Amino acid sequence: MGLHTVEKIGGTSMSDYHSVRDNIVFKPAQTNDLYNRIFVVSAYGGITDQLLEHKKTGDAGVYAYFAKERNQDSWSKALKDVRAAMLEINHSLFDGALLEEANYFLNRRLQDAQECLEDLHRLCQHGHFSISEHLATVREMLASLGEAHSAWNTATLLKRDGVNAVFVDLTGWNSPCHMSLDERIIDTFKDIDLSTQLPIATGYAHSETGLMSTFDRGYSEMTFSRIAVLTEAHEAVIHKEFHLSSADPRLVGENKAVPIGRTNYDVADQLANLGMEAIHPKAAKGLRQHNIALRVKNTFEPEHTGTLITGDYVSDEPCVEIIAGSRGVFAVEIFDQDMAGDIDQFDVAILKVMRQFKAHIIAKDINANTITHYLGVSLNTLKRVMKVLHEKFPDAEISQRKIAIVSAIGSDMKTTGMLAKAVKAIAEQDINVLAMHQSMRQVDMQFVVEEEDYEKAICSLHKELVEVHEHGRAICLAS
Repeated sequence: MGLHTVEKIGGTSMSDYHSVRDNIVFKPAQTNDLYNRIFVVSAYGGITDQLLEHKKTGDAGVYAYFAKERNQDSWSKALKDVRAAMLEINHSLFDGALLEEANYFLNRRLQDAQECLEDLHRLCQHGHFSISEHLATVREMLASLGEAHSAWNTATLLKRDGVNAVFVDLTGWNSPCHMSLDERIIDTFKDIDLSTQLPIATGYAHSETGLMSTFDRGYSEMTFSRIAVLTEAHEAVIHKEFHLSSADPRLVGENKAVPIGRTNYDVADQLANLGMEAIHPKAAKGLRQHNIALRVKNTFEPEHTGTLITGDYVSDEPCVEIIAGSRGVFAVEIFDQDMAGDIDQFDVAILKVMRQFKAHIIAKDINANTITHYLGVSLNTLKRVMKVLHEKFPDAEISQRKIAIVSAIGSDMKTTGMLAKAVKAIAEQDINVLAMHQSMRQVDMQFVVEEEDYEKAICSLHKELVEVHEHGRAICLAS
């Protein structure tokens, strides 16, 4: 392995340049060396939502308008709005000649993008061309604008502030040829001297197969992971605006929730499944296979070592490390008497519908004649899913309801009585458990509850299963 780290900075942190500079760049996580680090940056907070669509609400951005409405007035107005937002960011960061330079770089990219969209819009008005065949490329092009903006700005600001920073553009903008993700990374970094230069790389990287077709909004984490693997990093670091804690401090209290400190990639996968990503599971896979540890740090507490995630870590004793969950989940239940004895056929057909709309399945229940999927989707996506399910299964009883999922997660929870403690803690709060899941691997327990019981369930499980002593580490509960 190399001596360097590869470090990703999230969008919320990126929106506070002075904290990034003072707490991350000037305070290295590993050594006192300012260099021997590669930074991979996300777009500024909210910009990718405006370029594509809002990640949580599904509200349309430039891409969504272009893809669905075919109305040039709609997507061009959205592009004008995001241009104004990005220029406002520049205005808050630069002045004088640097502001002019920053605006020139940004406007040139945005103008190129607008001309591409206009040309494609005109072309696809001809009967021989279908816009649907080009949407994946459009999505990638628009996504790249956010990371190019933030990476160029950050490299320029750091150079102004005395750091030998280098803007590393992985977006493939005006690239003469297509290449794989790995080839692009290797080609781009081959001439960079990590001992004297500080690369600021775009979180979006263009590849011939397209990152977003596989990873969608997790593309920056995949770029981050592949850079770490291909450059043989000593450690991968993600800087977020919060610690990876035993529970949400806003729910259980800041004096009760503590940073986990140590855990493994199995726990990180469970968190990702709930939509609370430490890292995208496919990005984690590469780090795990190459024995690269991942550290999650809080941008605003630079002295704290954060949480170290490795492949081989197991808690000293069986314990719950984190209470997490997801609210606003939709339970879609399909009951059909004909399922009995032939449930596989129904299961395959239902999953095909879920894949069609890229519906994220958090959990699933199956019994003799009923299949229930717990979906982390927007209301618009749910409506489309339900419409197709009713068409495919006209004789079935199909229902939906909004629920919450609360989960107790740990690297080793194989001990007698832990599930009983969890159920007891929830029952004592008069919370009705609608469904419950625990696999034989025993790294998590999931409880499906009414949405209004979400916070109460989180607090009761945290109180019962996670104890904190004066040194701020979780006390493991063994039977």
